[in-house]
Amino acid sequence: MEQAAKGWRGRLGGWVEGPAVTRFIITLIVINAIILGLETSSTVMAAAGGALLAANKAILAVFVVEILLKLVAFGPRFFRTGWNVFDFFIVGIALVPAAGPFEILRALRILRVLRLLSQVPKLRAIIEALLRALPGIGWTALLLVLVFYIFAVMGTMLFAEDFPEYWGNLGLSLFSLFQIMTLESWSTGVARPMMEAYPLIWIYFVPFILISSFMVLNLFIAIIVTATQSIHHDEEAEQHESLLNELRQINERLERLEKTRQ
Repeated sequence: MEQAAKGWRGRLGGWVEGPAVTRFIITLIVINAIILGLETSSTVMAAAGGALLAANKAILAVFVVEILLKLVAFGPRFFRTGWNVFDFFIVGIALVPAAGPFEILRALRILRVLRLLSQVPKLRAIIEALLRALPGIGWTALLLVLVFYIFAVMGTMLFAEDFPEYWGNLGLSLFSLFQIMTLESWSTGVARPMMEAYPLIWIYFVPFILISSFMVLNLFIAIIVTATQSIHHDEEAEQHESLLNELRQINERLERLEKTRQ
């Protein structure tokens, strides 16, 4: 009896996570995203608000049924996968009544679109690569913080008296350096007005831009690319190991057949 239960649960889990159901859920997520976007238009809501709300509830009902089927199929094992927990959380938010103190949850309904991350393998691989790259990103961020702090202290000490709006205190200096790092109007808004008082100010700005905007940010990209490649290597290694296991099983069967013939 227990084996039969495991059997139908296994078949149910395989069907729920199969390609047909996955494509159907992805389609509903996209449609739901479009509906939530249309709900922001008062004109559209006045013309077809009832139909959009009904469709939104129907899609949410499908999401709930999908989660329930997975819970039945996998039991407690459902929560061992981070992506399943993510889907459970996103759908759970949508079930909380968006009224009174929970009014903000109406805006959080758009988070259902993030379920694409768990349903589309390529997007899932990118997120896994980002998570794997977090330690390297953390150390790189620390390096960037040190660069910001050093240049902010220098800028405050050197320019606070003449340009207090940009370098009056450490906070203003950090904000000015962030604007310079993003290359947003840094030349006309910050650098050139200061060059009238400090002709050699470029000695301060150019090294900071080279370090922050080019070297460190490119280091971020390199870390993420390396993590993505490591995931591809792991997948290839798993496929290779799976192929080797199949070949071993075939070899063992052939050996047993030869022994039975003898």
